[in-house]
Order: sequence, then C-alpha cells, then structure tokens
Amino acid sequence: MEAGGTHPFVQRMIGAALLDINVYEEVEHDTTATGQAAAVVVMVAVCAAIGALGRGTPGMFSGLISAVAGWLIWSGITYLIGANLFGGTATWGELLRTIGFAQSPGVLFVVGVIPFLGAVAMLVVGVWMLVAVVIAIRQALDFTTGKAVLTALLGWIAYGLVAGVLGRILGAPLMG
Repeated sequence: MEAGGTHPFVQRMIGAALLDINVYEEVEHDTTATGQAAAVVVMVAVCAAIGALGRGTPGMFSGLISAVAGWLIWSGITYLIGANLFGGTATWGELLRTIGFAQSPGVLFVVGVIPFLGAVAMLVVGVWMLVAVVIAIRQALDFTTGKAVLTALLGWIAYGLVAGVLGRILGAPLMG
C-alpha cells in the first residue's frame, strides 16, 4: 500500500475503534502514519485526563508524557516478545502504528466525568481497547489470535514491571 493509505486520519481512528482489520493493515504498512498514531495516544491521554477530573489524578502534562512513554515502551516490549518469542514478522514501527491506533476507543474516556455512568464507560472502553490491541498485535505480527493474546499478556506483565520501576525513578506512573 502506498504511504498515506486510503483513509483520512479520523476515519482511521473510527475504523480502528470498530476493529476493522483493513485499517490496522493500512496503518501497519503506512510508514507516514507513526505521527498519526502518536496523535491518537496524545488525544486519548487528554480525554482520560478530562474524564478523571476531580479524582486527584496526575496533571495533564505529566499524563501526556507518561502516555507517550508508555506507548513507546509497550510497543517495544510487544515487538520483542512477538517477533523473538513467537516468530511474528513486524518492525517496531509497525507495532507503534497499530498499537497507537488501537487506543482510538479511549477518546470515550472523556465520559468518565459523569458520575456512575463514567465508571461503567471507563470499564467498557478499557475492555474495548484491550480487544483492539490484540487485533493490532495480530495484524502487525502476522500471526494467530492465540499468539497475539499471549504476546499481549506477556507484554503486559513485562510492561508492568518496567513501568513500575521507571515510575518509581521518575516519580510518575506510566500509562499505555
């Protein structure tokens, strides 16, 4: 597929949120879409910060830095596990793009400001994003859903350890 793909940015986000594998394939192969994936991560972090207003969460600036750092680290860990342990075929950039777009449902975190409904929405969106990440991993690494789930699970554990250590060093939790 040519750089730039066939879908504009917002349509890519919608397609990723709707779990459209064609969109994941498109952003995987579009080397110019890494900036767009980063924009998705930043937008989701802003929406999460707005949705968490009043709950004493970290400032928006530190949340943005944590979200981007978390995305970079999570994608790198996922790449290492998927490619080296399970024999997937991808580059770190392909995982950055697909995992970045898999966070698209997170724009709905803004609903978190609504009492009770917000908490339910946050849970639903979190599960939705988890499914999207598994699809992103599967499409980028070109392997089975089972391997994608295992990669995500092992990556989540490894990321939790790395993020915990870095969070203590930096004094701020890493999201991703």
